[in-house]
Amino acid sequence: MKLELIRVQDSNYKKTYELYMSFKERENGYLNNVYGYDYEQFLDWIEKKRDWSEGKNLPEGFVADTTYVLADEGNYVGVFNLRHYLNEFLREGPGHIGYCISNKYRGKNYATKGLKLTLEKAREFNIKEAYLAVNKDNPASLKVQLKNGAYIHHENKSEYFTRIKIQ
Repeated sequence: MKLELIRVQDSNYKKTYELYMSFKERENGYLNNVYGYDYEQFLDWIEKKRDWSEGKNLPEGFVADTTYVLADEGNYVGVFNLRHYLNEFLREGPGHIGYCISNKYRGKNYATKGLKLTLEKAREFNIKEAYLAVNKDNPASLKVQLKNGAYIHHENKSEYFTRIKIQ
């Protein structure tokens, strides 16, 4: 297993498109923002992501973020989105990092290892403590976060809100 995070704008677009199209529109708290896009629409989205990762042309309420594809020896297995900083909505909700692993790669520790790599990227943005959220009906994802040093900061009816100190 040789894992690496590749920014979507530096990835193989065709393989990234196929990965995103393998995700449902909403699953386990992950919102697939390109669900139903054709390939041309997807390419337009990648150009937006290129700008957003530099903090340019952000839509109202958005913050700078970088989306990564998790690759294992050329196989694209999942995506990890890292928000460079938080606004009030993100602080009280989704937090710094969102992720999804393709169905066929689940249960193989990709989420745990991908989150670890994403936390290393977070350190590069001077994030001292990563905020994450996880649906209560998704114990596998909670376990991934706990394995990466998370603790449950608070909860509501449907979600746990975790924190991971970054050394």
